[in-house]
Amino acid sequence: MKRVLIGVAIGGVAVVSLAMGGARGAGGAVAAHSVRPVPASAGHVSAATLSFPPDTNFCLANIGIACYQPAQLVKAFDLHPLFAQGLTGKGSTIVIVDSFGSPTIKADLDTFDDTFHIPSPPSFKIIQPAGDVPPFPQDPFGPGDRSGWGVETSLDVEWSHALAPGANILLVETPTSEVEGVQGFPEIVKAENYVIDHNLGDVITQSFGATEETFPSKDSIFDLRSAFFNARKNHVTVLGASGDEGSTDLLSDTSCCYPMQVNSWPSSDPLVTSVGGLQLNLNESGQTIAPPNVWNDVAIGIDAAGGGGPSHVFGRPSFQNDVKNLVGKHRGTPDISMSAAVNGAVDTFYSFCDYNRVDPSTGQPPLCGPQWHLVGGTSEASPEFAAIIAIADQVAGKRVGYINDALYELNDAANNGLVDVTAGNNTLTFCQSGCGTSSEVDVTVPGFAAGPGYDLASGWGTVDAKDFVRALAAATS
Repeated sequence: MKRVLIGVAIGGVAVVSLAMGGARGAGGAVAAHSVRPVPASAGHVSAATLSFPPDTNFCLANIGIACYQPAQLVKAFDLHPLFAQGLTGKGSTIVIVDSFGSPTIKADLDTFDDTFHIPSPPSFKIIQPAGDVPPFPQDPFGPGDRSGWGVETSLDVEWSHALAPGANILLVETPTSEVEGVQGFPEIVKAENYVIDHNLGDVITQSFGATEETFPSKDSIFDLRSAFFNARKNHVTVLGASGDEGSTDLLSDTSCCYPMQVNSWPSSDPLVTSVGGLQLNLNESGQTIAPPNVWNDVAIGIDAAGGGGPSHVFGRPSFQNDVKNLVGKHRGTPDISMSAAVNGAVDTFYSFCDYNRVDPSTGQPPLCGPQWHLVGGTSEASPEFAAIIAIADQVAGKRVGYINDALYELNDAANNGLVDVTAGNNTLTFCQSGCGTSSEVDVTVPGFAAGPGYDLASGWGTVDAKDFVRALAAATS
């Protein structure tokens, strides 16, 4: 998946912009140029070298976008009443799967927790069941790909923990990069089966995906589904990020994008709960100042939006029969949405050398040293929802397991905790050629609009966790 990096000027410091798929900088951004995309479906906003976690007022004044800290999202998703009752995900284990992982993640999580006064997870373990990860920054796709996975891992670990501070964390690192097509997935499947077979976790979050059309055949996808069948049999919840390219997705060479509606796997798998992206509209204290809308940052010059639409591989599953007027004969995504917008990115900390960033003192990559960053994308949304599932497990006193049937039945239940998202769409406009010049050619792929109830832009919307975790626990019992 792609990651968007935007250079902005802060205090006279201009950071070179690296934009995937021809994305254009917003506000004070310097000119963008294309490089090989890194894997994670996260939008990364470069905001100079920050020794402090920026708050909303700082970001609005200096970058022209909103940014959020953990307490704001805790309030936005109504987690405070649950925390007050000791419902923090205690007893549940969130499994985070990432290629390579991060070489500094344990120390970085300590810094993140200390900064925001979040207790350390009861347990934080790292395993490599599919083979040893090579030393950082070794990667056949280059050091930029490797550090991109480090950013992804930092986001996944820090923000799943921020919303479920009582849950255990198991980081599962694989030794090869997932890009497009089959590449990297055999190792991911092996690792996930190991976790399930050894009863190591309760909810698996996957912040990655590959366009269905980049696989050699449908059978090549079907051959990679064993972990998902295994998870359902053993009552393990599996989540997948819906993608950051709106109604389209990346080409086989990882450049942006197909000029038509496409979808990505594993998000499109009926055995996976697809987590889409929304934009929260919060003030400095975390109060909602406008209803959430579908994530689409095209308006601020970033070619990124929440993934969603019909699968071209999987037919309509039975749990979507009641929304067949929208999904037709196909599996539709997403199922639910969480915070993902770049205009509303979250503070993330890491200290490894980032080969996608430029050191202002040399004008060359990498940028090294401990820094705070702003990151968004459905890579943020999936671990956030994993935190919600961990709390639902605690409420249920057991794993809620496969949730798709229950999630679609909740629409008819009272006090279900579902928050309808009725504004926005995931239409994507991206630069196809001549990006940043007078000969720039843009392509628009029509997307899907949010509306009452289920839609192919936000799924069932988002959640008020206070009611949702109890409703889901009851529905899966």
